[in-house]
Amino acid sequence: MAAIRAAMLAQEVVLVERNPVLGRKLLLSGKGRCNITNACQLDAFLERFFSGGQFLRDAFKKFFNVELMAFCAESGLKLKIERQNRVFPTSDNSATVVKFFKRELLKNKVEILFGRIVVDILLEGNRVKGTVFKDGKTLSCDRVILATGGASYSFTGSDGLGMRIAERLGHTIVRLQPALVPLETKQRYPLEGLTLKNIRIKFSDGKKEIVSGIGELLFTSAGISGPLVLTLSGKIATWLNERRRVYAEIDLKPALSREEVLERLNRQFREYARKNLRNNTKELLPARLVDVFISLAKIAPEKKASYITRKERQRLADLLKGFRMDIERTAPLEEAMVTQGGVSLSQINPRTMESRIVKGLYFAGEMIDVDADTGGFNLQAAFSTGYLAGESAALS
Repeated sequence: MAAIRAAMLAQEVVLVERNPVLGRKLLLSGKGRCNITNACQLDAFLERFFSGGQFLRDAFKKFFNVELMAFCAESGLKLKIERQNRVFPTSDNSATVVKFFKRELLKNKVEILFGRIVVDILLEGNRVKGTVFKDGKTLSCDRVILATGGASYSFTGSDGLGMRIAERLGHTIVRLQPALVPLETKQRYPLEGLTLKNIRIKFSDGKKEIVSGIGELLFTSAGISGPLVLTLSGKIATWLNERRRVYAEIDLKPALSREEVLERLNRQFREYARKNLRNNTKELLPARLVDVFISLAKIAPEKKASYITRKERQRLADLLKGFRMDIERTAPLEEAMVTQGGVSLSQINPRTMESRIVKGLYFAGEMIDVDADTGGFNLQAAFSTGYLAGESAALS
């Protein structure tokens, strides 16, 4: 987007691509469908950012979701809006989006250098004068836009090299950590692949709490994932980095209070007094969860409902409202959908995306310290900062 916008303003633009093809990371986005943006209003959009949302206001004023969708439509990329205002290509294929951008690059006469890696930036005084490639060759230029991504999914090329270059030039790099990432737990139950719907999660370190909305959770071989977990994982990563002991409590019946859950259990056990606990629990929970749940409650699964004591019913109610799992770590940064951290926002001009330290150097995309929830928000931030960086570099 940065290259296209700069070239639209009659500049000579070279796009340096380390891979032999364009858009390897874009191909993975949206589970291969490319959730290109989100169609919600600006204030609601900004609320979905974990950090740096307000910094993006100038970029969004210049080029937001309406402008992005119009740009795509005018140039032949058909889009559709799905639930939660998520915007996808009508083809349901990320390759369509990559082809679209490649077509726009060629149309605007952007020169693309494939298989080339920039390892440093040449300065004269405090101003950009060129770049240095891995093979030692150089390229003279007046402006450089660094848009090399975060540090996850490094096989796509985003291995944090751009941030290391920025740091050598004097920029502060806010600690990199995973966001939108699964969490690994102490307990490893045989529940891999099980999705729990309409549940709520409370994360706590014993003093502070974070409570999710109602949504879905997915059990993995190493712990938990799913939309609710991914959304809060960046905050949990920060707690874990501070060496806090973190646990999660899954509320399996968030629509009911503990008292209402207990009353439901009493009513069900009266109605099905001759059924054993396992069969009664199947009325309350997914079948795969039943045996794990009963084991944690420490009640014999074959015990008839009529013989389950008051204290045992209270234990069942407590467990339904607080299925606890101890969080040990996040999955590695390499496996995160988004990198949290990056070039410090205090060192970037939000009206131009230019460095406040090096003249002629601009930043765009995930390498700056902004990150958001799933749903098209991170890609829109990349497109908006790219557009603003490209325009600012060209007009300067």
